[in-house]
Amino acid sequence: MKTTGREEFFIAVVFDRLAGMNSIIDGIQYLTRFLGKTISWSSLILTFIIVTDVFFRYVFSITSAATFEIEWHLFGLMFLLGAAWTLDQDKHVRVDFFYQRFGPKTRALINFIGTLIFLIPFCWVTLITSIDFVQSSFLLNEISPDPGGLPARYLIKSAIPVGFGLLMLQGVVLMLNSIKTLLK
Repeated sequence: MKTTGREEFFIAVVFDRLAGMNSIIDGIQYLTRFLGKTISWSSLILTFIIVTDVFFRYVFSITSAATFEIEWHLFGLMFLLGAAWTLDQDKHVRVDFFYQRFGPKTRALINFIGTLIFLIPFCWVTLITSIDFVQSSFLLNEISPDPGGLPARYLIKSAIPVGFGLLMLQGVVLMLNSIKTLLK
């Protein structure tokens, strides 16, 4: 198919704009990868805490609410702050039966549409609704309801909008990369 001068100009302008976005894409990916690699180390810490907790519980009959809460806080942080990195590494769960057989442009189109219709709106709604949740927790200076539990529960709750914000940013990167692939 032959392109006209206007179409070539439009494509050149789009590529120029996308090239200017590379620094934004690189910045978001750097942040995502740094946080993902950093938070991945929490799995070792979590394993150590769980093993220690089980040892003390069954050998010495000693347990505490704070230890249990640290375990689920670390577990939650791993998933909330690691989701964007998982998307960046293309390790999210999907039905790959057909996807793997498609060419790069078809995959890019699927990624673009899926991100635009499902991922971005879901992240946006979760981010917006979780801000009130975190704010009320902060204003109440919420602590654990369990005796001996952790203080400042709003800190772990603040990971919800942060995690979904990072996931949404990584979704924008996925969309931009998909557009670049489609325009090649």
